[in-house]
Amino acid sequence: MAKTISEDAGGFGYHFPRLVAIITAQDKGRDNAMTAAWHQPISFRPPIYAVSIHPKRFTYQLIVDSKEFGVNFLSFEQAEKAASLGGSSGREVDKFQRFNIGKEKSTKTTVPILKDAYAAYECKLIDDREYGDHRLVVGEVAAVHWLNEAFDSDEVLNMDNINPMLYLGHDIYLSTAKDTARHLDRKVYGKR
Repeated sequence: MAKTISEDAGGFGYHFPRLVAIITAQDKGRDNAMTAAWHQPISFRPPIYAVSIHPKRFTYQLIVDSKEFGVNFLSFEQAEKAASLGGSSGREVDKFQRFNIGKEKSTKTTVPILKDAYAAYECKLIDDREYGDHRLVVGEVAAVHWLNEAFDSDEVLNMDNINPMLYLGHDIYLSTAKDTARHLDRKVYGKR
């Protein structure tokens, strides 16, 4: 199969799918939530999570002002909610009210935790840097919320109970097929 090579990076950042996260923030009584695909853990000890956000986003300003943010994971069945959050501006509308989004109380921060999230992190901002046209906000995870039935005893997502939401780009959301998960032990495959 022939590959295309380009010195113009083009859509390099759109090589998806990626797990969808809903980033939440709160400052001075204003809650907001945005959909993000550019996010990841970057350290186990201490637990640190990073999210790439355009600085014009209202959520970014709330994070900078409050010094904290939430990372929430929804199942594929909540894709319409994620699209609604990503397609509207918190400067113009209270997204929680407009889209009927339930919140749970956080324990270590003031960030909203989504009631429908199968897992969520409360993060305290420890760094904020510019990389190109985005800001990388980095937070230490102060608390983790999760549904017990969403994970197995090894803390691996239980695909029989949760259908994670992925983003393919260009407003296309998808799920994982439950029967395609394969456990390939690195200790075995690394010695082959």
